[in-house]
Amino acid sequence: RKLHACETMGAATVICTDKTGTLTRNQMRIYKTDFPILSEKGLADDDGSALIREAIAVNSTAFLEHTPDKQLKVLGNPTEGALLLWLEAADTDYLALREKNEVIAQLPFSTERKYMATLVRSPFFKANVLYLKGAPEVIMKHCKQAQTPGGVIAMEKLAQETEAKLLGYQNQGMRTLGFAYKFIDDISDEAVGKLFAFGRLDASDLTFMGIAAISDPVREDVPQAIDETQKAGIQVKIVTGDTSATAKEIGRQIGLWNEKDNDRNHISGPDFAALDDEAAFQRVLDLKIMSRARPMDKERLVRLLQKHGQVVAVTGDGTNDAPALNAAQVGLSMGDGTTVAKEASAITILDNSFTSIGRAVMWGRSLYRNIQRFLFFQLIINVVACLVVFSGALIGTSSPLTVTQMLWVNLIMDTFAALALASLPPSMDVMKDAPRKSTDHILTKAMRKSILVMALFFIVILLSLQRYFMRYDLVSLNDFSFIEWWSSIFRNSGVSGEITIYEQSLFFTIFVMLQFWNLFNAKVFGSTHSAFYQMRESMSGFGLVLLLILIGQILIVSFGGTMFQVTPLRWTDWVWAILFTSPVLWLGEIYRAFERGFLSTKK
Repeated sequence: RKLHACETMGAATVICTDKTGTLTRNQMRIYKTDFPILSEKGLADDDGSALIREAIAVNSTAFLEHTPDKQLKVLGNPTEGALLLWLEAADTDYLALREKNEVIAQLPFSTERKYMATLVRSPFFKANVLYLKGAPEVIMKHCKQAQTPGGVIAMEKLAQETEAKLLGYQNQGMRTLGFAYKFIDDISDEAVGKLFAFGRLDASDLTFMGIAAISDPVREDVPQAIDETQKAGIQVKIVTGDTSATAKEIGRQIGLWNEKDNDRNHISGPDFAALDDEAAFQRVLDLKIMSRARPMDKERLVRLLQKHGQVVAVTGDGTNDAPALNAAQVGLSMGDGTTVAKEASAITILDNSFTSIGRAVMWGRSLYRNIQRFLFFQLIINVVACLVVFSGALIGTSSPLTVTQMLWVNLIMDTFAALALASLPPSMDVMKDAPRKSTDHILTKAMRKSILVMALFFIVILLSLQRYFMRYDLVSLNDFSFIEWWSSIFRNSGVSGEITIYEQSLFFTIFVMLQFWNLFNAKVFGSTHSAFYQMRESMSGFGLVLLLILIGQILIVSFGGTMFQVTPLRWTDWVWAILFTSPVLWLGEIYRAFERGFLSTKK
């Protein structure tokens, strides 16, 4: 959505990711329900079953849609969708139930409250019923008693057993939900306003109905993507609203959490909020998992990481994620997320997968590398062209390159080179490097050194060639002598001061061919690969540009005439010019082969 984010993503040092849909498939299904009031056969035609049916159907904002291939598709919250699918599997029409129950008041689910409440007028019970659904530990705090097959008992008697079951489900990486209800007599505006005062449920005497465990398998490609991201020097932090046990189990399944990790690597949202800024600042780099996180916890985590100089990318799909998405250097919204989340983000991940986030890092780094390669090529040709032209004025002769020839050189430098190097395919090799610092200059020390060495190399060749042409009248490269060329550099006599139009055409061609071969070196700058690495993949762009440069040079020299101040060259001189300049590539290949051998020996 914002072009600069592509390059920034390549500098990311921390990725704060949510769990559902990004690390997992977001295909939630009921793994097991534990409603004590139900018989072993499940839902039946009794009051307990009616309570559960209404609690799921009415206290929800999700819908099910029948697709053309006769499948059921969840519209809305996938967790609520899993509950509706469970009802459908039990031959219960949730939509009919929802339409029959008149909604009196409703508190939608929020990550701050971690529950949803709906007050309805139930035709089945001929009474007003308040249904509550959400995080089990939160729901249980609102309950005074619990429903069992033998009747209602005190909540304390069932709490320990329920907590043990919850822990078992969460240790398997499952999401858990708790359910409760209460019959309400007074539904006057004043009473309802008091019940839902300040956007929260003011009641602690509900009846606990039971829990449901919902499974959401980890995506098959995520463990490998997490491993590649960590090897690229990027920290991955899971920030989820799920319990610590669920979050740790998912972390274990994807390879982020292991037996060496301890409490310093995990914190809950409430505990994080309780830390002062200094303590939280000292803690954030060690964190791998934040469970029961709220939106403001996520934003605070991002800002504290940025104080450490980290470049932070954040994933989010809900309206409440907007503050964190805005605060991050790169906000990543999900394809099925809310419009608010997408507007607050810089990149939208259409398939919701963490693998695509890792791919965004790879593309960002490849883009940055390609920009560096273009600058490497452009600065060399700029420095060489300027000094060669300046040398003509310095020694009192005409410039070896005319204005129109310089225009062609600029076209090669600014247009063709940009097309060639920008079209290079991204490479996973960039993921082997550590993230660059946001303060790093795009011209690194290695780049400056390479630019200087290559520019000096070209200048020595071209000025020596110019001097040779000024000393000897050359009518063909067949008459060129390397011995006389080198010896002429150190002799001051016999300089005519001018070069012929044929020599100028040769000089112009050799200058362009030097840049032609150097474009191969620029293609793999920053790596130890051969210039012919991924040549098949880059032929459509890079190969086409090389062909345009070569054909363009031949056409200009052959037919440019007075406009370019050139004259056609013999075909043998074309061969000699290409061979004469080709060591630019071969010396680069030898150097890179030496580097590959050195690095492999070092490893």
